[in-house]
Amino acid sequence: MKEKTKQNVYTAFIGEAKAYFRLLAYAQKAEEEEVPQIALLFRAIAEAERVHATRHLNLVKDILVKDTDTNLENSFQREKSVSETEYPEFIKDAQIDGEKAAELTFSQARDAESFHLKLYERAIYHVIRDEVKAYHVCQVCGYVTGKKIPAKCPVCEAPKDKFKTINAFEQ
Repeated sequence: MKEKTKQNVYTAFIGEAKAYFRLLAYAQKAEEEEVPQIALLFRAIAEAERVHATRHLNLVKDILVKDTDTNLENSFQREKSVSETEYPEFIKDAQIDGEKAAELTFSQARDAESFHLKLYERAIYHVIRDEVKAYHVCQVCGYVTGKKIPAKCPVCEAPKDKFKTINAFEQ
C-alpha cells in the first residue's frame, strides 16, 4: 500500500474507533434520559463504526501488528511512554487548571499503566508465556491483575465487584 493511502486508512481507523466509543457514550446518555429509540440508534451506528474500524485495521494490520515478541515490546514501550511522560504532563496541566476530576482519572490511569508495564515485562521475559489463565480488570480505573481479585483495587480502591474477568481466548 502506498504511503498516502496507508496513512489515510490508519487515520480512518482512528476516527472510526473513536466514533464507536463516542456513540456508545451517547447511547448511555440517551438511556439515562429515557429515550430508548435514540439509544438504540446510537448503539446500532456504533456497531457500524466498529465494523468500519475493523475493516480499516485489517488493511493496515500487517504494518501495525508484528510477531508476538515485537508486539509485546511495542506495547511495553507505549505503556512506558504514557505512564512516565504523557500522563504526568496531563496531571500537571489538570492541576494548573484546577480540574480535580481530570487529575484523578489521569493519576489513576498512570498508576494502572505502571501495573500494565509489569505484566508486559513479565511476558517479555517469558515468565508468563505458557500460562493460560484469566486476568481481572478494574472497571473504574483499568488496573489489571493476573492474580486473585483483590478486595479493593490497589489503584482506586474500587470494591471486588467492580472487576471484570477476561478469560483465555475471550474478546
